[in-house]
Amino acid sequence: MKYDIIIIGSGFGGLVCANLLSKAGKNVLVLERQAQTGGCIQSYRRKNFSFDTGLHYVGGLAEGQPLYQIFHHLGLMRLPWHRLSADGFDLITIDNQTFAFAEGYDNFVRQLSASFPSEREALAQYAKLLKEASEMPLGSDGVYRLMETNAYDYLTETFHDSLLINVLSGSALKMELRKPSLPLFTFAHGNSSFIQSSWRLRGEGNLIVQSLSESIQANGGTILRGKEAQELMENDGKITTVKCQDGEVYEANSFISDIHPAQTFSLVKDSKILKRLYRQRIAMLENTYGMFTVSLVLKPQVLRYFNHNKYVYRKANVWSFFEEDQHVGGLMVSCRVPLEGDYARQLDLLTPMPWSLCAEWEHTQVGHRGDEYKAMKQQLADRCIDLAETVIPGLRSMIAEQYTSTPLTYRDYTLTPNGSAYGIRKDCRNLLITMLSPKTPIPNLLLTGQNLMLHGLEGVSMTALQTCSELLGKDYIQTIIKT
Repeated sequence: MKYDIIIIGSGFGGLVCANLLSKAGKNVLVLERQAQTGGCIQSYRRKNFSFDTGLHYVGGLAEGQPLYQIFHHLGLMRLPWHRLSADGFDLITIDNQTFAFAEGYDNFVRQLSASFPSEREALAQYAKLLKEASEMPLGSDGVYRLMETNAYDYLTETFHDSLLINVLSGSALKMELRKPSLPLFTFAHGNSSFIQSSWRLRGEGNLIVQSLSESIQANGGTILRGKEAQELMENDGKITTVKCQDGEVYEANSFISDIHPAQTFSLVKDSKILKRLYRQRIAMLENTYGMFTVSLVLKPQVLRYFNHNKYVYRKANVWSFFEEDQHVGGLMVSCRVPLEGDYARQLDLLTPMPWSLCAEWEHTQVGHRGDEYKAMKQQLADRCIDLAETVIPGLRSMIAEQYTSTPLTYRDYTLTPNGSAYGIRKDCRNLLITMLSPKTPIPNLLLTGQNLMLHGLEGVSMTALQTCSELLGKDYIQTIIKT
């Protein structure tokens, strides 16, 4: 059987593309190497609890906001979304001082201006930039202008108070903060939608995976699990078939890869189109850091649910703590919405983790890394809990169970190089190399996912729309966005 489109990888980007294309009447096949679909938004179970890998909260889901229409088209607005507190969806604690991010651009400015009155005008200017960034279509001149602007330089030129700069950056564990290279568009877009409105799922991230998968199949699409792509075979300058590890071969008119571009092009073993220098350039691109996660199960009735995220830092060094402080200088605390009652049962603690801390075990696999690896993880977990206790006193005594994961864990389950949390590192100094298009030198091979322009659920959704526009046309995609 010949398909219209084969999609390699069932991360969020692959599932969104499959949903959009199958809904448009295309005959779609999704190939997933793992037994479970979803990539970094899948959930896993330990005893009676499910834990999310990459999904913690989403921005801009209210009607009329950027992600609403896309999620409505995908059928995801039917899920049980829970809105975070309007007067403080993110609480930023730096050196024992706490500041709240309020919902709505005007409220955001008003609330922070109370603590930083001399910066009111600059905050209004910043909020205007965030709003403009959220409305810019990918590929527009405005996007490229902001991509070429250094985010840290913008902040230091706009604001005079160094503490405020740290506060405004305090919720940006949703991206990799790097002073020399982070583009302003990445920073602004990654923060903007959450100020419009912030949401958690009342339930596990697999609800998204299941919903998208069911829609794809209802539209006539096919999802095959345990199918690891081994080779993309080229003929007359186009990909014609994909061969899997089990020897099965699948044929299609077009192909979309939701896996890392370097891995994608390594599958094209014999090509007249892909030049050696191009392959080398993609393979040499740097990836963002990974995350260390401590997933906690709490004892019953010991901690009331809090309807916000907590970001906590030992010092006012938000942009550099992960390089300077090996003792966990900053982290995010995310509270799972309880399915019943007012008490939390699950917390996630997340902090950046450089690959150098994992490198000793890079040739090992999950479950076979040894006692020294376990000891390293326990030491990091203890440091995370210690820091979290500065905003949740007595947390350690509340813990019933704990589970940890490192960038190695993500690498083994998702094949992401170095367990990167946000894909290829974008560099405002070198956009032509670090910001990839969905198009590749092979005309019927497209890319999608967080490695292109944007990461996060909103960013990957927008990237998927851009990828699908190459097959469905830009006019068709515009009807999805504007309807």
